[in-house]
Amino acid sequence: MTVSFKNRIAFSYLAATALLVALVFITIFMVIRNLVYGDLENILSYEAIKHQKEIMIESGRIRFINRTEMEEREHREVEVNPVFIQLVDAQGVVRDKSPNLKENSLAVQPDFNKPVDSDYLLNGKRIRQRQIPVTDQGKTVGYIVTAISSESAEQLLGTLQRLLLGLYPVVLLVLFGTTRWLAGRSIVPVKTILETTNRITESNLNERISLPAQKDELFHLTNSINQLLGRIESALEREKQFTADASHELRTPLAVLRGTLEVLIRKPRTPEEYVEKVEVSIREIDRMHVIVEQLLLLARFDHPAKTPESVEINVNDFIADLINRHQPSWSTAGVTIKTECSPDLTVQSDPYLLEVILENLISNAVKYSPQGKEVIVRATTTPVVQISVSDQGIGIDRNDHERIFQPFYRSDALHHKSIKGIGLGLSLVQKACAQLSIKLTVESELNKGSTFTLRFPE
Repeated sequence: MTVSFKNRIAFSYLAATALLVALVFITIFMVIRNLVYGDLENILSYEAIKHQKEIMIESGRIRFINRTEMEEREHREVEVNPVFIQLVDAQGVVRDKSPNLKENSLAVQPDFNKPVDSDYLLNGKRIRQRQIPVTDQGKTVGYIVTAISSESAEQLLGTLQRLLLGLYPVVLLVLFGTTRWLAGRSIVPVKTILETTNRITESNLNERISLPAQKDELFHLTNSINQLLGRIESALEREKQFTADASHELRTPLAVLRGTLEVLIRKPRTPEEYVEKVEVSIREIDRMHVIVEQLLLLARFDHPAKTPESVEINVNDFIADLINRHQPSWSTAGVTIKTECSPDLTVQSDPYLLEVILENLISNAVKYSPQGKEVIVRATTTPVVQISVSDQGIGIDRNDHERIFQPFYRSDALHHKSIKGIGLGLSLVQKACAQLSIKLTVESELNKGSTFTLRFPE
């Protein structure tokens, strides 16, 4: 059976308070018990000390000095709760006792050299008694035993015990009901959160949960859920935009291919025309191949199957090898690529991901630089390893510095139709940097160039 959250709160609180109330009730009972028995023991001590002055010791035997006077005092005074007195020698033999004991005797515990308090029965009734040793010249010669009825005290303690035991379940029931009611009021904001989140679907992700008035834990929980909904909404919007952009980018080469093939089948063509149209088709297929490869790479970066490697890389050799491999395609732009790097500079990183980053940054720098300009790849170690790629190209508008990392986004693309690209390179760079914990920054100014800097972790 599933227990509601409200009842779980109430039961948890009840378990803690049940123990606390039990401790309080036990403490109350023990305090009153000690007070009651303390009063009895004070009376007994007083009577024992008073009667110590009324005894005498003859030849090692102990007795009352004036027993007749004690009997007359008992006849004159009506005692509601009489005190019983008894004198016992060192061997435990009763030598004298108060007349109110009649034929009864009090229990004795010989061989005790200090006061002893104990409970006994006298004529079927409970009594509390105290035994005090009597000494003569430093030697115990007997005992004076005083006793008083403890029936009233036991009745009082019994009544108190029954009262506390009866109150205990009542208090727990009241606490449970009160706690359950308070818990119900406390989780009202939680119910509001549940009702709102159950209403939210993909079609109304813009709906948000109302924030509680008090800035407590529930306020922060609600705020966190609203922020999560905002991130989910943004992610879905990016996914929709990404899907639309990818479809558009793939539709263009497919349309070119379809048009080219339709032109070829309308009528016979010369071999030169066939070659020309086939070359156009191959270029469009290559373009689609690049798009698909980059899309797959983006997908792998979003859901990496393994952690990046960490091997020692000689930065100078790595950059030189990368430039040499891509020199044929980059040299056609008429841009010079220069490197400034110490021959001994090394860094711990993943070679594949680092190549993706530098290849896209250098490729973009070459692509957006006019002929005759320079692209500089510079590596430094102040204070940590940093690699920067600088160009003297068209630059990026300051308002686009954040957007250029979005898939398929190209800054001011309409004014640069001659520059080929699909806008995925910098997205790949950003995701690869995130996997390598590399801090990526950009500085750019229109018509003056751009500098992308990679700051490696220490």
